[in-house]
Amino acid sequence: MNVIHGTWEPAPATRWEDGFLSGNGRHGALVFGEPNDERVVVTHHTLVRPNGAEHAGPPRLAAELPALQDRLLAGELDAAEGFTDGRDLQWVQPFHPGFQVRLRGASGDGQNYHRSVDFTTGVVETRHDGWRSRVFVSRADDVIVQHITVSELDIRLDHDLPGAPKDLAVGHGAVLTPDGALLTLRVRYPGSDRVYTGSTLIQATGGTVTLTPPGLRITGADAVLLLTRVTRQTGDPDALEQAHALRELPADYEELLDRHAALHRPAYDRVTLDLAADPAERALPGSELLARPDSPALLERLFAAGRYHLLSSSGLYPPRLPGLWTGDWDTGWSGAFTNDANVNLQTASAASAALPEVTEALASLIHGQLDDWRENARAVFGARGVMAPAHTDGESGLTYHFSREYPLHLWTAGADWLLKPLVDHDETYGGQDPRTAHALAELAQFYEDFLTRTDADGHLVVVPSYSPENRPANGSWGAINAAMDLSAARHALLTAAAYHPGTEQAATWRTLADRLPAHRINSDGALAEWAWPGLDDTYDHRHLSHLYGVWPLDEITPYDTPDLARAAHRALELRGAENDSAHGHLHHALIAARLRDGKRVAHALGQVLKGDFFHASLMSAHYPNRDVYNADAAHTLPAVLIETLVQSTPDRMVLLPAVPAAYPTGSVKGIRTRFGAELDLTWSPQRAHAVLHPTRSHRVELRTSSGTRPLDLVAGEDHDLLLEEW
Repeated sequence: MNVIHGTWEPAPATRWEDGFLSGNGRHGALVFGEPNDERVVVTHHTLVRPNGAEHAGPPRLAAELPALQDRLLAGELDAAEGFTDGRDLQWVQPFHPGFQVRLRGASGDGQNYHRSVDFTTGVVETRHDGWRSRVFVSRADDVIVQHITVSELDIRLDHDLPGAPKDLAVGHGAVLTPDGALLTLRVRYPGSDRVYTGSTLIQATGGTVTLTPPGLRITGADAVLLLTRVTRQTGDPDALEQAHALRELPADYEELLDRHAALHRPAYDRVTLDLAADPAERALPGSELLARPDSPALLERLFAAGRYHLLSSSGLYPPRLPGLWTGDWDTGWSGAFTNDANVNLQTASAASAALPEVTEALASLIHGQLDDWRENARAVFGARGVMAPAHTDGESGLTYHFSREYPLHLWTAGADWLLKPLVDHDETYGGQDPRTAHALAELAQFYEDFLTRTDADGHLVVVPSYSPENRPANGSWGAINAAMDLSAARHALLTAAAYHPGTEQAATWRTLADRLPAHRINSDGALAEWAWPGLDDTYDHRHLSHLYGVWPLDEITPYDTPDLARAAHRALELRGAENDSAHGHLHHALIAARLRDGKRVAHALGQVLKGDFFHASLMSAHYPNRDVYNADAAHTLPAVLIETLVQSTPDRMVLLPAVPAAYPTGSVKGIRTRFGAELDLTWSPQRAHAVLHPTRSHRVELRTSSGTRPLDLVAGEDHDLLLEEW
């Protein structure tokens, strides 16, 4: 295992949070436990617990919208607090673990213990005297593969994980097969017709297999292979069909690994980062590296781990709040896809870090829910088109999670925010996905119907308007002209027009965009979170929604809109961290990088690296001191590092805009730009060297700290840049 492209520990993971992870974007495996008592927690993106949300729909408030708009525009600042159908807050169906495959051996006291995960293959390995186990989740065959070498082994499927409801209806099955056995676990949710079923096919090489219901014992085998899947469905599952599907797979571990690695390794290997770290520090176990927050070796490993975990949790859907993994039924915030910040932060590196698999996973979530988005627009706003929910469990895209303090049903920026990474993907790889074009057209139709009110100057007004998850200091959460809503509406309309050039609709959409008001600069010299006059800012908040125009949009830049960029920077200076959420710190860093503030990036990174946010697994937590298992920091960190090194638009490249002083030397290979070139970059205090590998011919503007110049790129011809000053 390469010491950068993996991590290891010399001691067992006694907490599931420290367990090493493997996944294929559908199934997940979390490996932890004591020597001779290894546990592999099985997860799946579809495992969500019915809680009533499966029957919930959006509030039908469209008829009341004109009156609300009248009241808000008349100065009744708390009017939106009554824009509800009176329901209590309904959380989405919570994500939960399926079960654990529990392996008990009898091979001594765990001398010479070593556990590791290889990011290039996704293999989690545990070994000590008399024991070796390897686990990975196959992208090729959608199955969890375990291979164990031990003299004696007890195996069972155990549903009783922390937080599991006591009234689950559980059934076990165990039958012998010619070369081993089949274990099954069937779990019905309380008060529901929905069930999930785990199936593990055990194949022993030699030895004796004896049933010990609900598990089995193997003695004298040379090796044991386990193949596990979990499914969730309505009604009774066909256990025989599931068993037959497992028997169709190869019974050879190396063959299964080769099939998987042929898909996983090339994706992982596309981008690498080298910060010229001390080789001795690179060789340290992850837990020791985490105790050295200023070490370049730590950032190298977290970058690699972040891309690995992001890839491993993206497939059927993008990552949830905990990625694809949990060892507890009580997941923070239901383990949802939280769309108003977290999903986009976690997937922020998808285009630049060459992980189109992640973007496709996000597209899968979006396009699978567009019918629900249409219903949201009709029910809440009486509009055509689409409106995204702020929270989803993956099954439903309906807006039903809202309350007085969190009027998320008023958030109209969500669809543009979620579609932006799909647009970035199209720019990066060329062409325009017709699915994205269609969704953008529907979003523009929403704005056609919604943007009907004007101010005294004839500008369109976004009313009601919500800036996640903040409120004006002198008003309520449902307000007017939130900066994020203005940026989103403008971007959505102009981007939809660009995807449908020459049409009458495109002209209409551009006209609407031109009628939106400009951003407002407040009396503190900061870009105001609400452009409507008289609404005062609340600075101490974890979200930075109002700076959407800086990141991820290109609406506000130091180059094209310097006055707004200065105001945005002032807003960033004034922003507090509120509850020290990891996503708040790293969102801050992403915006600071766009504004060329390397010191502010370094400070935000330091808050996370020195705040005890990372478990020994290199998965992260939502709060300091490893409080609440959460993937935000782990998955967002690679995007922050890339933004400090290179930023791009379809017509511009900015090199080394915000490199923290702690990393004066390094190299990165394989970065993708939004003008269709791959970039390899090396830098030192004296100079920088960049090599562009264009896939299409194009002129772009090169920006560095020493100036600006054009680059004429020709498809298929490498372009070398040597910068004596950067």
